[in-house]
Amino acid sequence: MAIGPDDIVDDVLHRRPAVIRVFLDHRMRCVGCPIACFHSIEDACRAHGIPPDPFLSALRQAAGGQDSD
Repeated sequence: MAIGPDDIVDDVLHRRPAVIRVFLDHRMRCVGCPIACFHSIEDACRAHGIPPDPFLSALRQAAGGQDSD
């Protein structure tokens, strides 16, 4: 299952732990944030001023090869 803009940040972090590095590299402190279980990837990008399309591409690349639920 591909990571999409409507996916919840906390779900993505738990399903695909390799993406943690992408969040940290973009200075997004979503890892461990209590709002991560409410924000979609798109919400988080908007809140941090990150363009969503390249960020999603980076997440998908980092998650490649990992099994999903």
